[in-house]
Amino acid sequence: MLTRRLGSQGPEISVIGFGAWEAGLGPEWGEAPPTEQVVAAMRQAIDEGIDWIDTAEVYGDGRSEEVVAEAVRGRRDEVLIATMLAPAPEGTGFRPDEVARGCRRSLERLETDRIDLYQLPWPDDTGVPIEETWGAMAALVDEGLVRYIGVSNFDRALIERCEAIRHVDSAQQQFSMVTLEEAELIAWCGEVGTGVVTYGPLAFGLLTGAITMETTFSDGDHRGEDETWDALFVPEQRARALTVVDAMRPIAERLGVSLAQLALAWNVYQPGVTAAIAGSRDATHVTSNAAAGALELDAQTLAELNALLPLGPVTEHAGG
Repeated sequence: MLTRRLGSQGPEISVIGFGAWEAGLGPEWGEAPPTEQVVAAMRQAIDEGIDWIDTAEVYGDGRSEEVVAEAVRGRRDEVLIATMLAPAPEGTGFRPDEVARGCRRSLERLETDRIDLYQLPWPDDTGVPIEETWGAMAALVDEGLVRYIGVSNFDRALIERCEAIRHVDSAQQQFSMVTLEEAELIAWCGEVGTGVVTYGPLAFGLLTGAITMETTFSDGDHRGEDETWDALFVPEQRARALTVVDAMRPIAERLGVSLAQLALAWNVYQPGVTAAIAGSRDATHVTSNAAAGALELDAQTLAELNALLPLGPVTEHAGG
């Protein structure tokens, strides 16, 4: 498993991380499996060299954090835990006292004495100035409750406002071969020393080859609702993405890898990307995802893949 440093000041992490959104055991990913199956998948990830898990207080209303705690029990020193504090009303809130309270609640659910990476998942729209929130996040580092702090779904202007107070160790942005809108921001983060961990690198299943034009989603599955559906799964967008998938098949076959492995490897080879988050409730899928962290892509293969991108090629790059 390849590892990279998270930004200019962060820890060394595996280029594939485990995403625990699905471990919230809610309906967002279809029918939930037994908790023990999800715990087994997380433990398999650790066995495969994935050394960080990403969760959030809002995943299953805290249930995901509790499942993470169960999975890493007895192995805490082998794993970095990243979690998120959400703004109100979905989460605890972004006011300084709420930041401190949310952190302590997550620590309790995670059964740990520190959060390795504490993140803000999206900008607050209730009027709390980001400077107040980020100052409270920095205070958690000074207090020793948190090691590193980051943001997610922030634009450059917001990141720069945070940076003026304390270094932004990481940015978590949606990015895949069919969702390229954040490519410029991600590359800039790499230039200024902010690590980037990408979410949705498999386009929520589209880039695995398991989804067709006929695939439907159960009630509550986020892929069949709201923004995710509009961005990726409406017929026009889905057809466009599946055209990319079909063109990837001969390349994957030539390399002897799965479509998912190829898509993940492409992701971590892009400018500014430190690592990609891949979640699963199935230990077999976890093993396959982890293998992508050791896959090397030469310049010719990257050029072939970049030529398939629906929004045009991105700059070729052999590291994050």
